[in-house]
Amino acid sequence: MASPARSAPAARQRSQARAEGGGGRLGAALERPLWRALLGYRILTAGYAWVVFGLNYGAYEAQGRPGAGLGYLSLLSLWTLATLDRVSSARRCTAPFLVADMTLAIGGILFSRVADPAQEIGPTLPSIWTAGAVLAVAVRAGWRWSGVAAVLVGLAGIVEYGGPGRSTLHNAALVCVASIAIGYVVEVARASERALAEALRIEAATRERERLARDIHDGVLQVLALVQRRGSALGGEDAELGRLAGEQERALRSLITGAAGPAVPGPRTAPDAPDTPDTPDAPDAPDAAAVRPAEPAEPAELDLRALLAARAGERVIFSGPAGPLPLPAAAARELDAAVGAALDNVRTHTRNAAGVPARAWILLEDEPEAVLITVRDDGPGIAAGRLAAAEAEGRMGVSLSIRGRLRDLGGTADWISLPGQGTEVELSVPRAALRAAAGPAAPTDREGRTS
Repeated sequence: MASPARSAPAARQRSQARAEGGGGRLGAALERPLWRALLGYRILTAGYAWVVFGLNYGAYEAQGRPGAGLGYLSLLSLWTLATLDRVSSARRCTAPFLVADMTLAIGGILFSRVADPAQEIGPTLPSIWTAGAVLAVAVRAGWRWSGVAAVLVGLAGIVEYGGPGRSTLHNAALVCVASIAIGYVVEVARASERALAEALRIEAATRERERLARDIHDGVLQVLALVQRRGSALGGEDAELGRLAGEQERALRSLITGAAGPAVPGPRTAPDAPDTPDTPDAPDAPDAAAVRPAEPAEPAELDLRALLAARAGERVIFSGPAGPLPLPAAAARELDAAVGAALDNVRTHTRNAAGVPARAWILLEDEPEAVLITVRDDGPGIAAGRLAAAEAEGRMGVSLSIRGRLRDLGGTADWISLPGQGTEVELSVPRAALRAAAGPAAPTDREGRTS
């Protein structure tokens, strides 16, 4: 059975990476435009407050205190410039900053009575800058806290005006509705982001389970099925071993298909098997990890033509390009394993008219847009509905070992079968998917094929 570390396809690795780290990146992408808009709003409205104050400066000199207004607007401008980085992300926009920001906004509304005691000049000193403070609460904390902040700003305006005037109530309602709407949209976006991250995590886990199921099918299940057949044929004690192998095969099929079934007893030790006594005085065995030779480095590419040509034999004929067909190592192994699963199906389940295992042909085509592999046999063909029935029975040769591998590589697997004319399996993987599996640094030839 192939090593899981080596047989894991690039698509599964990308899905797992998205599931593990995609949530934060997705969140930043969703919220970044809001923070940029809020930053621009604060700078523009700080300048607007200066423009309004300048236009009414003569009135402040005649019946107000222009010095108080100049002092507050200077403080407002310094605060706006000094806190530019605070409104760049949710992580930097902390609760203490929001409290200080709201304090400056509400304080500016109330301080307007000091600069304009007669309440006849115009808008408050911070003017519409106060809405930016409420919007910061909406983006950072959601619609509930933004509603509270909008109510506080509205109450401050009523106190500054001396009562619930028409313009005061209108401005308070406008800020309240806008902040609650934006806060609600932000919360919905964050909930969607979490749901997407969870879906990506489930997808990665499902693909990993399917990969393990393929490895089990290609190795353990086939060996157990072979032991069962050989044991039944030999009879005697070997028949009991074959029966146990058959039980374990059915249990594994039930496990990898997710079907619940009764517990199956494990294989029993043969009666004449001697117990291994404890030997404390014996010298310690050498550490397996210390004596195990180091595995050779994993090649970046493998020749798919060579892998498939090695499967040719007495009843399997291979035909392919004259030269090598290098592909990313993981993709080449997965395609070779899918072809091996198709050939196993031919050897195990297909007999021709003479009652002997059918012959099979492998055709490898190196096209500019895709790599195509065709596995054809001269058997009786597949009855309608047989593939779906085999999958329901827990036989994963088609659904996982072939179709699942091609899906993870970004390709497709199709079956063409006519009664009495054999079966043809067409495997296709686009070049674009192979380039993605190879990574951005993989060189390509003039036709765009991975080299």
